[in-house]
Amino acid sequence: MIEAKNIEKSFGALKVLKGIDFITTTSEVVAIVGASGAGKSTLLQILGSLSRPDCGTVLIDGVDIFSLSDKELARFRNRKIGFVFQFHHLLPEFTALENVMIPAMIAAEESPAQYRQRAKTLLEELGLGERLDHKPAELSGGEQQRVAVARALINNPSVIFADEPSGNLDSKTKEELHKLFFDIRDRHKVTFVIVTHDKDLAAMSDRTLEMRDGLFI
Repeated sequence: MIEAKNIEKSFGALKVLKGIDFITTTSEVVAIVGASGAGKSTLLQILGSLSRPDCGTVLIDGVDIFSLSDKELARFRNRKIGFVFQFHHLLPEFTALENVMIPAMIAAEESPAQYRQRAKTLLEELGLGERLDHKPAELSGGEQQRVAVARALINNPSVIFADEPSGNLDSKTKEELHKLFFDIRDRHKVTFVIVTHDKDLAAMSDRTLEMRDGLFI
């Protein structure tokens, strides 16, 4: 599913990633752990095509993503990759349903009626069938994060990258979100790569990789 080789990244004189190799299989849930400053989020941004490495390659579904033009890469990202962050980044002026629909509207591969129905179905799957027309300010933190998960799923991605997805949630909501990831993996056959400080989430994952000083240990 993902194959990264010799990923290096520096910011000025600071070398953050020092030659990372990384592979996942289809429908695997991989947790990346380590102290703050170890390079976890930088690696996640590169694997998710949001940042380019100084050297190295990243293949997703056999596609060398950094050989694509900016336009091709944006199109690939929209169709193949979903993101869930610690802060949900929902657009406050839109309802839950509208927020979920946005990536499908950008892809423009279906009629509005089709992607509206798909967004509705996803939100119902995630227990938000009664909250479709609520705006983010009218939702709890856990509900907002579920909307963000539905948005990440709307274009049937191959992989979802999550950066501290439960870091802003209380213990009960956090546990529900963690279980939800595995339900989604089983239902939708999606690969998850999750950067987390949460020991419970890391323990649930199929594989845990620890980073220190820009390398896996």
